[in-house]
Amino acid sequence: MKTMLLALWHYRYFILSSIRGELKSRIARSRLGALWFILHPMAQATIFALVLAEVLGAKLPNIENKAAYPIYLMAGIAAWGLFSEILNRCLSIFTEYGTMLKKISFPRLCLPIIVWGSALLNHVLLLLAITVVFLFFGHYPGIAWLIIPLGILLVSLFAFGLGVMLGIFNVFTRDVGQVMSVIMQMWFWLTPIVYPYEIIPQKLRWLADINPMVPLVGIYQDALLYNRWPDLTVLWLPAVISISLFVLSFVLFRKASPELVDVL
Repeated sequence: MKTMLLALWHYRYFILSSIRGELKSRIARSRLGALWFILHPMAQATIFALVLAEVLGAKLPNIENKAAYPIYLMAGIAAWGLFSEILNRCLSIFTEYGTMLKKISFPRLCLPIIVWGSALLNHVLLLLAITVVFLFFGHYPGIAWLIIPLGILLVSLFAFGLGVMLGIFNVFTRDVGQVMSVIMQMWFWLTPIVYPYEIIPQKLRWLADINPMVPLVGIYQDALLYNRWPDLTVLWLPAVISISLFVLSFVLFRKASPELVDVL
């Protein structure tokens, strides 16, 4: 693992320039340029807020604030969006760039690292956008918002580790990608994002209790909506899982790397 980390460090400028190039390619021939990274998520967040709060009148239990449910929803979607973007892109990154891997010599692990960096930048822009929407509703940042970087770290480690491992499996059997597209849809609805944990029937709560994304999404919801610190006693297991998957992804990649290009 140390050797791979050193290789990534030596290619750090390649990684940074690739992230920059990927972002530039998204705004090529655009008059507003990088502003679209703010406008798109802000428009999406605003639509959610207006429709849910003003039209549907959705509310959370024991909270009278009309904006509470949209804030809860946007916080959950922000966390899930980071997770799904990193995982889904890592899942297909090796097959997508198979030709490049055969023709250009560079550490192959650079590709998921580039995906990771690009997703983190997009996520930060999304958080800035929804913060503006929160201000529109009179919901101001609190001290508990300082815990969000921990949420970003744990969610991205979990998504990266799982995504790289599944991406390697996907090279050898393409069914993995098809199966994961179904699992991700089910996983989203099994995670309290569009509904609160409290309304889950008691007999089904074990599904949420074994879901590592529940406490990770909860970091965002607790901080951004309730301005409260997460319960650290329920975070240790997702943290261990996230770090373990991250380390295991490096181990698996090192073992599979010699055969990766040949299979592609």
